[in-house]
Amino acid sequence: MQNRRLYMKKRKKRKKIWTFVLLPLLLVIIGGATYATFLFNKAQSVIQQSFEQIDGREKSEKRMKEVDPNSDNISVLFIGVDDSSIRQEKGMGAVRSDALVLTTFNVKDKTVKLLSIPRDSYVYIPIEKKYDKITHAHAYGGVKATVETVEELLDIPVDYYVKMNFEAFVDVVDELGGIEFDVPYELREMDSKDRKNAIHLKPGLQTLNGEEALALARTRKYDNDIERGKRQQELMKAIFKKAMSIKSLTKFDDIMEAVGKNMTTNLTFEEMKGFFAYATKDAGANIETLHLKGEDARIGGVYYYRLDEAAVDEIKQTLKTHLDVSSYQARTEQFAQEQQKRGCRADTLFFYDIFFMPRTIFSNGR
Repeated sequence: MQNRRLYMKKRKKRKKIWTFVLLPLLLVIIGGATYATFLFNKAQSVIQQSFEQIDGREKSEKRMKEVDPNSDNISVLFIGVDDSSIRQEKGMGAVRSDALVLTTFNVKDKTVKLLSIPRDSYVYIPIEKKYDKITHAHAYGGVKATVETVEELLDIPVDYYVKMNFEAFVDVVDELGGIEFDVPYELREMDSKDRKNAIHLKPGLQTLNGEEALALARTRKYDNDIERGKRQQELMKAIFKKAMSIKSLTKFDDIMEAVGKNMTTNLTFEEMKGFFAYATKDAGANIETLHLKGEDARIGGVYYYRLDEAAVDEIKQTLKTHLDVSSYQARTEQFAQEQQKRGCRADTLFFYDIFFMPRTIFSNGR
């Protein structure tokens, strides 16, 4: 009898110990699940509020059908603009793009390529039917004109866009608690309120706040457009790395709030979920940065950045391979030449365009 009482007493004690250990763990799990659900709903709400389709464009004309980031290789054009209230109050006119970064995603390899496009690049702008600085495309026709100009330049589909103003950039970096970055040189630059020399940075590895990171991303006084583009790419990678760290999980609510107020995109919430697989890859996302070579030039007394044609062709091929697409025009011309050798009629080429080209170009289910 006494032994039974001792046994029951020990059992109750063990039960209390297990309760003491498991209850906090259970609360953490429940709390984490609740927070995850909250973030999920918050993200969905933010993306819905930021969604803005490009007028008259359900998909790229270089695609036979719509794509899905969850199953297809896709491209996203990041457009950075400075349309702050300060600039608007100064009446500085139509907004130009200040940063253009084309990003391609390969769904099979989970690899990412970042191409920075210098803002003063001398390119053909379809909406104006003339050559000009690529930064002016946004002033001429907003996102649509910018996307079409990049497609014209690189001969690949631009499936999606994300447009953010500088206030979002500053807020995101601040919400992350700053980002670690190796500043290449001492600089003095204006801040987002256009206050001259408000930002002073010295060279070396350091933690940058939002205003400091923006100043480093914007400055061109100390080098050139190419180096500026490289810095912007490295800053994006630093932000991505910090955002994916476990320490940033509790800050996602504020980050999404900051982004939502200052972003427009034609990506839906369901489509955005497709990028999660890149972030959760075992070794992290494999990100490669690409650059467009060129030289300084003056045309009609105006400064431009003249792109090297051979370098552009090389970049085109790299991106097409990464997206696993080929030029529709090149394939059509190749088929036409083959059929002409066989004496094939023009109506047969039309039949090929309608029924077989989609299968030839988009062989991986696109």
